[in-house]
Amino acid sequence: MGRLEHKVAIITGAAGGMGKADALLFAKEGAKVVVTDLQEVKLQEVVSEIRANGGKAIGLKQNVTSEEDWALVVEETLRAYGQINILVNNAGVSDPTTFMDQTVERWERTMSINVTSIFIGQKAVIPHMIAAGGGSIVNISSIAGLTGGSGAGPYTASKGAVRMLTKATAVDYAKHNIRANSIHPGYIETPMTEDLLKDETMKQWFYAQTPLMRLGTADDIAKGVLFLASDDSSYITGVELPIDGGYYAK
Repeated sequence: MGRLEHKVAIITGAAGGMGKADALLFAKEGAKVVVTDLQEVKLQEVVSEIRANGGKAIGLKQNVTSEEDWALVVEETLRAYGQINILVNNAGVSDPTTFMDQTVERWERTMSINVTSIFIGQKAVIPHMIAAGGGSIVNISSIAGLTGGSGAGPYTASKGAVRMLTKATAVDYAKHNIRANSIHPGYIETPMTEDLLKDETMKQWFYAQTPLMRLGTADDIAKGVLFLASDDSSYITGVELPIDGGYYAK
């Protein structure tokens, strides 16, 4: 039996990269998966791949900053599968600019997508996790949420907020058997970093910052997400898990 057998999981930002890897692995481990994103075509490709491999999944277009969209995602999930056991808040945006180069509008966009969406999503899902007898929330932060990243102040602030929101959630809802943990990826090869990695100098800089001397993959992150989503981590809540090739250990 799979590690997520009889579980229903919502995964945001799942049309590609880390979210897609999470969805494929979750389905392989027996979960019924609800994947959301704004990229409808790529999202349906993920759903088709899961179903072709014998898994169960539905795909829903979602703006994660919209309360109305969250309400619809919850409604469709319950209609399709009857419960919600796992929430992976993976959707996010990168905006590597300094404070002086930033605008209020861009700051608010970063905060809305990276932080407010998680607040809205948790608020929408937690009552149904309580009804199901508990659940697991995994919020994707970043190593920038653990250290003061250079040249990316607003992004760093947003990812630090994810870390602390996760801890607050863990403390408040432990009595309902709901666990909340954050994952902090290091330098990962995903569509979000694709343009940066075309610069060989930048790529070598990433290697130099990482003790294991390689970039991470979406599958590296998915394995950590699976652990925190599954009952294997049933006594773990409120923690941050760096998956970063040793970056944070320095």
